[in-house]
Amino acid sequence: MIGGAEEARRGGRRGGAGLAAVALLLLAPAAQAQKARAAATPYVPPAGSWERRAPAAVGMDSLKLADAVAFAISKESRTPRDLELNHLQSFGREPLGEAIGPLPPRGGATGVIVRQGYVVATWGDPTANETTNSVTKSFLSTVVGLAVDDGRIRSVRDTVAPYMPPIVRARPNGTAYGRDWPGTDRLLMPFETPHNRTITWDDLLRQTSDWEGTLWGKPEWADRPAQDASTWTARARKAPGSSYEYNDTRVNVLALAVLQLWRRPLPEVLKERIMDPIGASHTWRWYGYDNSWIVLDGREVQSVSGGGHWGGGMVLNAWDMARFGLLTLRRGNWGGKQLLSESWVTQALTPTPAQRTYGYMNWFVNPEGAYLKAAPEQAFVHVGAGNNFIYVDPVNDVVAVIRWMDTNASLNTFVEKLLGSLR
Repeated sequence: MIGGAEEARRGGRRGGAGLAAVALLLLAPAAQAQKARAAATPYVPPAGSWERRAPAAVGMDSLKLADAVAFAISKESRTPRDLELNHLQSFGREPLGEAIGPLPPRGGATGVIVRQGYVVATWGDPTANETTNSVTKSFLSTVVGLAVDDGRIRSVRDTVAPYMPPIVRARPNGTAYGRDWPGTDRLLMPFETPHNRTITWDDLLRQTSDWEGTLWGKPEWADRPAQDASTWTARARKAPGSSYEYNDTRVNVLALAVLQLWRRPLPEVLKERIMDPIGASHTWRWYGYDNSWIVLDGREVQSVSGGGHWGGGMVLNAWDMARFGLLTLRRGNWGGKQLLSESWVTQALTPTPAQRTYGYMNWFVNPEGAYLKAAPEQAFVHVGAGNNFIYVDPVNDVVAVIRWMDTNASLNTFVEKLLGSLR
C-alpha cells in the first residue's frame, strides 16, 4: 500500500506536469501572436514621457550622430533672440508691417532626433515653448484635413465661397490701406469678388489662389511686396492654381474660412483631435492677432494666424513638434488609431504643379531631391522661419526637430550627417 500510494503520487506529479506542458503548448501560439502584434505596432511615446535608446540599439553610430548634433548647434541662427527686435529688422520693414500678435523671445539652438519612435539625441532645451513660425501652417492644414475627413468640406476642389456666411467683426476695422476688404466696417466677406469666388480650398492649401484683398489690416500685396510698387494694387489677377506665391495674408484667409466650418476656435479642434491623442504637452498655444476677432454663435472668437509673420501662430516645445512629426511620418496613425486620414496625408504630400517642392501648407516635399539633395525623395519637411524644421524621413524611420538653424543649406548638410550615422 505504501508503494502503491507513492506510485499514485508520482503519477499525479507526472500527470500534472503533462497537463502543464499541454497548457503551455496551447498558450504558445496565442502568446506568439500577441508578441507579433506588439512588434507590428510601432512604439508611440505615452503622454509625459518618451523612451530613450542608445543610438547603437536602433542602428546608428553614436560618434557620427554626435557630429550631426554638434553641427546643428554650430549653425544657430544669427538673428536676434529678441523676436520683436528681429521683426523690426525683417518683416516689420514691409508696408503696414507692424506686429499685431505676440512675439515671445526665443532660446538657443535646440533639437530632438527620433529613430523607430525612440529618442536617440537631444540638444538645447526641448521643453522651451517658443514660436514655430510657419510650421504653424502644417497644423492649420491638418485642421482643414480633419474638416475634409469629417465631411465638412465635400471636396478640396470645391470653391470656398459657397461655404462662407457673412462674418461679423468683433473689433474695429483699420484705416486707409489697412481697412479690411472685401466687406464692410462690420462684415467680412473675403470671397465676394469675381476673382475670389473662383478660389478652391486646394488653391488656398497650395498657396496658388492669388486671393485679392486685405485681412486684419494686412493687404496681400504688403506681404513680401513686389519691387515695383506700381503693381501693388493695380496688377491683373492670375487664375487660381496657375501661380505659386507664399503669402501669409492668404494663409490667414484660409484660417478664417475653416473656422466658419468648425464653428469653434481652431486650437480647441487641434487639441481634441490631434494634440491630446498624441500626448502633447499642456503648454502649447495657438495665437491670432489683437484685431482678429469675430462674433461666432454669440461669442467672440479669435481667428488664429497661420504663422508668426506679424506675430502669433503656434508657440510650442520641441517635444510637441517631434510628436507631430512622428504622426505625419506614420501617415496620421498613432498607436493603431487613425487620427488623420491616410488619404489626406497623401494629398498633403502631392507636389503642387506651380511649385513642385510644396505640397499642402507647410509640407515641403522632395521630388528627385529638389528640396533636400541629401535626403530620400520620400522625405518631407515642415518648415518655419527662423529657422524651424521638422525633418520627416519614412525611408529611414527618422524624425528630427531642428530649431533656430541659420539656413536651408545648413539643413541639407545636417541631414547628410544624420543619415551618414545610420548603419
